[in-house]
Amino acid sequence: MNTIEGVVAFSNVTQHDVYNGQSTGKYSVTITMDDDAAEDLQSKGVKVKEYQPEDTVFKQRKFSSKFDLRVIDAEDNPYTGEIPRNSRVRLLYNLGPAVGEHGASTYLNAIRVLEEATEEVAEAVDF
Repeated sequence: MNTIEGVVAFSNVTQHDVYNGQSTGKYSVTITMDDDAAEDLQSKGVKVKEYQPEDTVFKQRKFSSKFDLRVIDAEDNPYTGEIPRNSRVRLLYNLGPAVGEHGASTYLNAIRVLEEATEEVAEAVDF
């Protein structure tokens, strides 16, 4: 098994991910990672997406599982609910075989929430 640390971009750990209005039957978490973690994944045959909203390039990867996930906090207590965006996490995952241009699959086994972010909703004054 492998581990990787990153920051949560999208969390679907309490209900299945939805794509085009249909359930995928999988739980997932997408993380943003540093360059070293991205290079490590790429060296294992995993495709890493680059997201560039402005001048900064973010490297992201989605990890998923068909099975219920074990999610714990930094003190080994069970974590309940969705993991807030920008929370720092460590993922435990397995690699699947590389499949052509899609690269190796990343099968998520467990998540440790190292630092929980507080989501702040900005008030849209001119909304």
